[in-house]
Amino acid sequence: MKRETVITCVEPNRRAKTMTTVLDGSYQRMEPYNGEEEDEEDDDREIPQESGFIIHVVPEGNKARWNHIEDLDSFFTRMYHYHQNHGFVCMILQEVLELVQLIFVIAFSTFLLHCVDYSVLFKNKPQTSHKTSISDVILPSSECLASMGLVTWICLLVAAIFWILRLLKVVYHCMQYWDIKLFFNIALKIADCDLDNLTWHEVQKRVIEVQKEQEMCIHKRELTELDIYHRILRFKNYMVAMINKSLLPVRLKIPVVGEIIFMTTGLKYNMELLLFWGPWSPFENNWHLKEDYKKLNKRQELARSLSKHILWVGIVNFLLCPLIFFWQILYLFFNYGEIIKREPGTLGTRMWSLYGRLYLRHFNELDHELNARLSRAYRPASKYMSIFTSPTMTVIARNVTFVAGSILIVLLILTVYDEDVLTVEHVLTTMTILGAIIAGVRNFIPDENLVWCPETLLTAVLAHTHYRPDSWRGHAHTQATRAEVAQLFQYRAVYLLEELISPLITPYILCFRMRQRALDIVDFFRNFTIEVTGVGDVCSFAQMDVRKHGNPTWQTDRAAKYDPNQYVADPEKAQMPMSDQYTQAEDGKTELSLIHFTLTNPEWKPPSHAENFVAALRERVRKEVQSGIHGEINPLLASLSSLSSLGPGYNDIVSNIIRSTMVNQPGGPTTSNFINQQPCTSHVSAAGDELLNVKSDILPHAVQRGLNKAEGPVHNEKGFLYGLQQGISNQSLGASVFVSSHEFSTDLVDSRLSVSFPVTRNSH
Repeated sequence: MKRETVITCVEPNRRAKTMTTVLDGSYQRMEPYNGEEEDEEDDDREIPQESGFIIHVVPEGNKARWNHIEDLDSFFTRMYHYHQNHGFVCMILQEVLELVQLIFVIAFSTFLLHCVDYSVLFKNKPQTSHKTSISDVILPSSECLASMGLVTWICLLVAAIFWILRLLKVVYHCMQYWDIKLFFNIALKIADCDLDNLTWHEVQKRVIEVQKEQEMCIHKRELTELDIYHRILRFKNYMVAMINKSLLPVRLKIPVVGEIIFMTTGLKYNMELLLFWGPWSPFENNWHLKEDYKKLNKRQELARSLSKHILWVGIVNFLLCPLIFFWQILYLFFNYGEIIKREPGTLGTRMWSLYGRLYLRHFNELDHELNARLSRAYRPASKYMSIFTSPTMTVIARNVTFVAGSILIVLLILTVYDEDVLTVEHVLTTMTILGAIIAGVRNFIPDENLVWCPETLLTAVLAHTHYRPDSWRGHAHTQATRAEVAQLFQYRAVYLLEELISPLITPYILCFRMRQRALDIVDFFRNFTIEVTGVGDVCSFAQMDVRKHGNPTWQTDRAAKYDPNQYVADPEKAQMPMSDQYTQAEDGKTELSLIHFTLTNPEWKPPSHAENFVAALRERVRKEVQSGIHGEINPLLASLSSLSSLGPGYNDIVSNIIRSTMVNQPGGPTTSNFINQQPCTSHVSAAGDELLNVKSDILPHAVQRGLNKAEGPVHNEKGFLYGLQQGISNQSLGASVFVSSHEFSTDLVDSRLSVSFPVTRNSH
């Protein structure tokens, strides 16, 4: 059997260098060695030499198939997409059909422009026959080709080149994902038919185990959950940090309208091209920032170079603007035309904006985790936005609906009486327009059963989105707050309009707004990039270091009141922040990201300072619940109890939280006593029933079936914190530790909502 020989060279006071040689057909590589003696069980695998070399002998074959993967970022990203997109067949089928769709759009558009005789179709040309057939409308192929001008041929040539490049990309992806398929089937032992039955968390656990055998990463013996997240989300973490620090120019001031946020798919694509993966980007590969960007004396030179590159990309966007604009029209028309025709009210529905998805995203939060949070916040967000109605617009909308509806019903009755009415010119068009008008103005007419409760609804939204400015507190009823929420939760019609005009606005933003931020961007990469062993260069915010990037108002001075000896005497555990306004993340994003990552990855071993922070938070929440169990009026426990109204899945969570606390309290009160002490009797009774009827060993599985499929693990030892995170929100955890008791109880009692927790404060 072939064997792989690995030689590690250790130099005093230096990290091990990596080199590659070929000896007797075997592959040799270097990895860091800390100089410590290995366990006896590893003596046959690693033999420290006096010369500073360590020789690793690894069997080849299947176990070495994925040994030393050079670009782990791309590999782990493809793994994640493979799992989320349901495997090889679905992914390749989707890409192939997108190629077919592109051919259809180009061919059908050309056909409509040059191969249809519209004078015959609209009966503007006299015909010998009384009835027009399809063959009369379609021109012969020779006439079609003759009618095509130079512009059409240029567009077809560009489209053909683009299609060929897409085809090559699909073939390349096919080979890549076939390798991922083999990795899932052979290394992870996951068959394609079982892919949908496993969560990403379970797949990730297997990857960590496989690393010990395959040694995909040679720089670290063991991978952690954070290492995998770093590699998948390396560039997204940078984007989230830039949005959090208001570095990217996405805010525009328009006369009369005021300040708006403009972030479209095209603009985001150009920014990522310039900053991450383009030929002139600051990154020389997927995992390493160019060395010049780490040098202070190069900042002015790099800023000028980046500014020039931004200008050229803006000019290219301007030159291609007509072509891109035409493509946007075709794409939106074919993609949304039928939906709008069938359901005109679709334009009045809301969706999370692209900016909102970046602003609300935690560091190290995968797409499916973000989607799950925002999906839970969708309904309360829609209700919150719909309660704001203008009395003037309501009166106008009702009268417009009356007039348009009257005309439409008369036309419908006439059509039922005699179908020849449809042949009258513009009758069908008029009916379509009237239907669209009615569907549109209905958005301005409030529901007659609507209850005005903006604070309650906004708090329900924030329980899942987690972030809000201080200006929203107590002002949920104002138009200013609604306008700011609308920037995150926009109308679909606004989204389509922004995407349509994006080719026109993007060159302006690049040339006149983003260029001015070139020096700030260079400074950002230098100041907020750190090198992590075995991972490469990552955004320092993604390390979730509460000491370096934490907000002072989030630190554990309040938790110290519960155990001064533990949290104050030891400076390491005191968590005193070393950050300032420039280095700290806004809106408590560092702390919330740490809490979220800890809860979704309970096996992860955080650094001591992060572990102390979470421990202080856990202790504060536990004391809040315990005080409620011992008969004190406790808003946290009351809100936990009222979660029962949200559904059976939440009952399991509440029961698990309360039981986990009561089990640790010998001689504590009985469930019936606790229930009798709480105000919301009907809600608490449901939680009490669950407490009495469900066994402790069943609860974690019940929680997992209800909530875990999309977001991650539930473990008994961490059920307390995880239950809070799933049932209420990460934000409520932060509120329970860092908000005064008076604020906490006022928000909860007034709103009488299970998720009525204050959220983050701005540091301004």
